[in-house]
Amino acid sequence: MSEYLDIPALYGSSVFSEKEMRARLPREIYKRLSASMATGEELDPTVADAVASAMKEWAIEQGATHYTHWFQPLTGTTAEKHDSFISPQKDGSVIMELRGKELIRGEPDASSFPSGGIRATFEARGYTVWDITSPAFIYDNGDTKTLCIPTAFCGYNGEALDQKTPLLRSMEAVSRQAVRICRLFGDNLTQRVTTSVGPEQEYFIVDRETYLKRKDLIFTGRTLFGAMPPKGQEMEDHYFGAIKERVSNYMKDLDIELWKLGIPAKTEHNEAAPAQHELAPIYNTTNVATDENMLVMNVMKKVALRHGLVCLLHEKPFAGVNGSGKHNNWSLTTDTGHNLLEPGRDPQKNWMFLLVLAAMMKAVDEHAGLLRMSAANPGNDHRLGANEAPPAIISMFLGDQLTAVVDHIIRGSDESVPSASIMRVGVSTLPFIRRDATDRNRTSPFAFTGNKFEFRMVPSSGCIADANTVLNTIAAEAFQAFADELEKAEDFEFALNALIRREMTAHQRIIFNGNGYTDEWVAEATRRGLPNLRSMVDAVPELVKPASIALFAHQGVFTEKELRARADVSFELYAKTINIEALTMIDMAGKDIVPAVAEYGGKLAWSANQAMQAGMDVSVQREMLARVNVLLRQTSDALADLRAKQEKMAALSGQEQARYAHDVICPAMEVLRAPVDHLEMIVDGRLWPMPTYGDLLFNV
Repeated sequence: MSEYLDIPALYGSSVFSEKEMRARLPREIYKRLSASMATGEELDPTVADAVASAMKEWAIEQGATHYTHWFQPLTGTTAEKHDSFISPQKDGSVIMELRGKELIRGEPDASSFPSGGIRATFEARGYTVWDITSPAFIYDNGDTKTLCIPTAFCGYNGEALDQKTPLLRSMEAVSRQAVRICRLFGDNLTQRVTTSVGPEQEYFIVDRETYLKRKDLIFTGRTLFGAMPPKGQEMEDHYFGAIKERVSNYMKDLDIELWKLGIPAKTEHNEAAPAQHELAPIYNTTNVATDENMLVMNVMKKVALRHGLVCLLHEKPFAGVNGSGKHNNWSLTTDTGHNLLEPGRDPQKNWMFLLVLAAMMKAVDEHAGLLRMSAANPGNDHRLGANEAPPAIISMFLGDQLTAVVDHIIRGSDESVPSASIMRVGVSTLPFIRRDATDRNRTSPFAFTGNKFEFRMVPSSGCIADANTVLNTIAAEAFQAFADELEKAEDFEFALNALIRREMTAHQRIIFNGNGYTDEWVAEATRRGLPNLRSMVDAVPELVKPASIALFAHQGVFTEKELRARADVSFELYAKTINIEALTMIDMAGKDIVPAVAEYGGKLAWSANQAMQAGMDVSVQREMLARVNVLLRQTSDALADLRAKQEKMAALSGQEQARYAHDVICPAMEVLRAPVDHLEMIVDGRLWPMPTYGDLLFNV
């Protein structure tokens, strides 16, 4: 019998929430803290001390002995340095203490994290700064519990060295400009516009014992060799299928851990590929949603180990079946509760929505390359454009109704656009249901889905901060341009009409509602002049184009120095990732695969010789041996070639190294993989040195 879970009592129990703060802080202190959280103003030292003391007492009651400034450096993961609460006294005793200045600011070594040259080895000073809008929490790591304080991370001169700092800057930028849009329509109550995100997290679950027999999974997160099993996802029976008991138990445990952390995990299901699943949360403000998603990925991996499982977050852990992404559902909401992306019952007459829609068309069209870059990592190169994920070409899906509205505006038509209708399914016992005015399009990278945009390119293992920083910034730039023009208009309605029509006409090329997987769309996108950045190496230069530098500087999100640093870090990340993969392939092929195949060939030759001496027909054995020898020769040659090219890459650096990794090393890795995967289908399974795809995908 399952134990009863008091979920309302459990939810947020490991979070120093507003409820806890209200209960533990003096009324005036709480009021001043709330005001700072709402406005972003600096905390008064007396307030900081009071909050720190209350937070410490709460953490100790939870079992914590240490605290950490929890931050997101440019590694794609989180980082932490633990300090104990103990404070030695003159009499030799200790007290448990957390002061306001320790709460607000920490000082980790900034030279040991990727910085793109912003911080050198001899320039070690960096600061972590408390993000008061994201709640502190207790992280339970078995026998230890730690108070985690979400922070931004910057260098000695204030340069952003993390994901959060530019994200917070972009949220301020889009709020500032979106409020101006609200004012144009007579909304004088809105003081702030917040971007909210609901990231859908896809992942694979495999058996831990099986995982530990695969060097490639251990070192790279994906399989570098592997032939497809007789059954993959052809039957389309895994998507939304019955969840296996072992996975269901894992999901239950995962939910409990996330709920304790106040993370609203809402939906979970099987995804398209065997062993693939998805978890979706309820929306939260973008910086908090980013923190929560980083925690989700961490907790997913931690809880999996408890169940003898391993959670794989790589975008393409297995060739031949669907990889994993992270759909980023993005919306804009005023502090009065109005969603700026809500079209209403009659979008054709909702002029504020139409202005916001025109702004998003302009933003996405003018900065498509930046959006593509925001979703770039080495793993995502295996997905985008592979008929399982959105194409690498950025386009916008609006659906039939909104596309018709845009078309009517461009043509100057007064025709009405059909609204949602009633759908009858032909079964008397089933109720009529209202059909959405717009269908969905899973092949679109940037799709309008009712009252939000779904950016479907975000990599499963990545931090969503990059994508949302870009989204916020390009939206802010478009809003500012529109507000600058309309605020000066003598006839607002006329100017509004003219602007919407002009901008929708200028950027209608970005709208595409068809199948993004077809070759015809690639050709059509080229004709339209839409960029097709096929790889991360192609996309990174978008960061440092003059237009990008001007955009981010104008909105106060990135300096040119910070952008160039991020480009350098990205090139370095790509080159290092491919280098590790190449070295892993060399190790596996040289130490495990070639010896196993040689052993099999020897046994086959001995068997053929024995059979021949007995007067038997050995033509089949000879054919098999010849085939094995040919493939073994190909493997050996490809291995030697990859080893030589990897050594050459080691002498390069920066963009040149990343480009060499993409253009030379990756193809060489594919050449090595091809004969090995063929050999896996021939060699005696008892001799093959690693678990197969069948073992990994169907053994949970």
